[in-house]
Amino acid sequence: MAKTKNFKTIFPAVAVPMNDDYTINEPEFRAYLRWIKSFYDKGIQGLVCNGHTGEITGLTRAERKRVVEICAEECGDKMTIVSGVNCENTAESIEMAKEAKEAGADGILLMPPHMWLRFGMNPNAPFEYVKDVAEGADIDIVIHLYPATSKAFYPVETLIKMCKEIDHVKCIKMGTRVTSIYEHDVRLLREECPDISLITCHDETLCVSWFPGMDGALIGFAGCVPELITSAWDVFKNPDKHTLKEAQDASNCIYPISQAIYGGGQPSGEAHARLKEALKQRGVFSSALMRKPVLPLNQEEKDWVAAGLKKSGLPLVDMKPFA
Repeated sequence: MAKTKNFKTIFPAVAVPMNDDYTINEPEFRAYLRWIKSFYDKGIQGLVCNGHTGEITGLTRAERKRVVEICAEECGDKMTIVSGVNCENTAESIEMAKEAKEAGADGILLMPPHMWLRFGMNPNAPFEYVKDVAEGADIDIVIHLYPATSKAFYPVETLIKMCKEIDHVKCIKMGTRVTSIYEHDVRLLREECPDISLITCHDETLCVSWFPGMDGALIGFAGCVPELITSAWDVFKNPDKHTLKEAQDASNCIYPISQAIYGGGQPSGEAHARLKEALKQRGVFSSALMRKPVLPLNQEEKDWVAAGLKKSGLPLVDMKPFA
C-alpha cells in the first residue's frame, strides 16, 4: 500500500551530526532520525532535511543527496520526507530536485535564490521559478517564504497564483515574521486556497504563530525538543479540547529553551549552533560541531543553553533504544 503524503503536520528541520573531520556522522544521524520517528504518533509525521538547520549551504551537492537517502531509509516508510533545494539558477534547481526525488524525497522545500535577498527580483520571477522547477522535476513543493522585511518575500497575490496554477504546490512555510502581514496573508490564503497546507516556521514565537489556525510547523526546534513541541501542538491542533490556560502553559514551558537557542531573534547560523549544542547536552549528539564559517560556541553560550534546558525541564535522552 502506497504511503500517503502528509503536508499538514509537524516537520522537524533535522540537524546533521558531524565527526571531528567535518564528515557526516552517519550512525549517529540514523539514531537521531529513529528518535525523531518515535514521535510519529504524537504529531511528527514528516521531516525536512537539507534545511538551514541542516546546514544546507555547508553541504556539498553529493552530501545533500546522501542526507536524503539516509532520511528515506530510516523514516521514509511512513514519514513524509522533504528536502531543501537551495540554488541560484533554475536549471540546477531542477537537477537538485530530481536528485532529491531519486534519493527518496516526497517533496522539496524550494528556497528563493539568495541573490534576490540582496538585489530583489522581477515580480513575475518567483512564479516562473516555482513553476519551472515543479514541471521540470515533477515533484511536490513546499514554498519557502522569506520574511516580509526581505527583498525575497513573495506577496500574497503571488502565493495565491502559485497555489491555484501550479498543481505541485502543496504547502507554504509561512516565514513572514511581521505579525500583521502574517495574519492577513494566512486569512486570505485560507479563503482563496483552502486545500493548501499553511505551516509556521517561527521557531522563536511558535505558539503565538499557531493562533491563526495553522496546519503544523516546519521548525528546527521540533528536532531538538520534540516532546515539548508535540505536546504544545496537541493543544493548538485541538482547541475544542483544551483551554487558553493550557495554551499559555505550553508556551511558558517552551519559552526558556526558545530564548536559549533563538534569543528572541530569527533562526541563524549561530542559533543553529546553539540548537546543536542543546542536542549534544541532551545526549542525542556526541558533538555540536558545525561546518565553518559558523564558529564554535564559547562557554558562556554553552551555559546559556544548559540553563534553558533546565528551566524548560528537558532531561537527557536515552538513545540506547535507537542506536
